[in-house]
Amino acid sequence: MFMPYRDQLYKATFIDRPNRFIIRAKKEDGKTVIAHLPDPGRLIELLIPGREIWVRYVDNPKRKTQWSAVLCESEDACVYVSLDTTFPNRLIAQALKEKRIEALKKYNYVRAEYPFAGARWDFLLENKGQSLLLEVKSVTLAEDGIAYFPDAVTARGRKHVETLTDIQIEGNYDTAVLFVVQRGDVTSVRLATHIDPAFSSALQEAADTGVATLAVTTDVRLEGVKLGQELPVQLNNQKGSIK
Repeated sequence: MFMPYRDQLYKATFIDRPNRFIIRAKKEDGKTVIAHLPDPGRLIELLIPGREIWVRYVDNPKRKTQWSAVLCESEDACVYVSLDTTFPNRLIAQALKEKRIEALKKYNYVRAEYPFAGARWDFLLENKGQSLLLEVKSVTLAEDGIAYFPDAVTARGRKHVETLTDIQIEGNYDTAVLFVVQRGDVTSVRLATHIDPAFSSALQEAADTGVATLAVTTDVRLEGVKLGQELPVQLNNQKGSIK
């Protein structure tokens, strides 16, 4: 399944990152542009001065910046890595509707942004009267073929996982976390305990109570993004699974 970009991409060279949501880059025509960065993670292994990135022009006078960062080269320049954390949800929405993810194939797509238990869950799925709450997490950090999440402390992500654990214990919904790795050069996903031990502990507890942990890669290209393969999520004691 392939999802093309909505706008033309322009090649540029990364200069610096003044804050979490803004980068500066020099386009091939020599013009320096200020671009919105959709991914607020650390990205310190990716956003290095001189690294090639691609940006798109956004024709919206109400925006503070008229450019957005879309993707960059990986550390070894062998693959592209998506910098757009909104793209996985669009890609997964289509994949769920077309039943492209084997582990979730038995579920029917119901809706996105489902409000429940004081939060909005990325997707609500249903199978023969049994509903499943699915939370999607974007992953960019990788080392030696292993993807790690998160790449920065995420109190919001931890809260989501803790709430999913409570919902799973109550037993009225199935629950799952889907890690979408925004690159295609990894073989598994692991918890970045060295970065955020609190999130790692929360996800381990979630899995112990039956929250399923799933992962897929993406094939990021200059023309768009293709859904990749399903991967194992390596936890210390993984009990959560789709039955």
